[in-house]
Amino acid sequence: MLKRLLAATFLATALGGVAFAADAKPSDPQIAHIAYTAGSIDVEAAQQALKKSKNADVLEFAKTMERDHKAVNDQALALVKKLNVTPEDNAISKSLATGAEKERATLASLDGAAFDKAYIANEVAYHKAVNSALADTLIPSAQNAELKALLETGLTLFQQHQAHAEHLAATID
Repeated sequence: MLKRLLAATFLATALGGVAFAADAKPSDPQIAHIAYTAGSIDVEAAQQALKKSKNADVLEFAKTMERDHKAVNDQALALVKKLNVTPEDNAISKSLATGAEKERATLASLDGAAFDKAYIANEVAYHKAVNSALADTLIPSAQNAELKALLETGLTLFQQHQAHAEHLAATID
C-alpha cells in the first residue's frame, strides 16, 4: 500500500507543479500538451483496468474514464488543429508520462481486489492532482479563450470523476 501511495504522490507532485516551481506560466502550446498527456494517461489506465479487473463497479468506472478522456482529447486535438497550434512537449508532460509508465508497471503486478483498490486509489489521487493543476495553473495561464473554455469544461467533468473515484474507493474492499 505504501508503494501505491508513493506512486500516486509522485503523479500528484508531477502534475501539481514541479515544473511551475519558478512561477513560470506555461504557454498555450505547453498547456495543450500537458492536458492531452494527462487525458491519454487516464485512457491508458482505464484500458489496463478493463483488461485486469473483474469488479463490475471498477469496470463501469474504467469505461467512463476511457470514454470521457478520449472525448476531451478529441476536442483538444480538434481545437489545436483549428488554431493551427502545435502542442509543445515540456517538463510536466514528460514527467507525467514517466510517472504513468511506472504506475502502469506497478498495477500490472497486481490482480483481483489488490488491483482494484490500487487502480481506484490512483484515480482519486490523479484526479485531485489534475483538477488542482487545471484550476490553479493551466486555466489561469491559458491565453486563448477557446482553450480556456475547453479546460474549464474538462475541470467540471474531471471533478465528477474525482467524486466517483472517491465513492468507489470507500466501497471497494
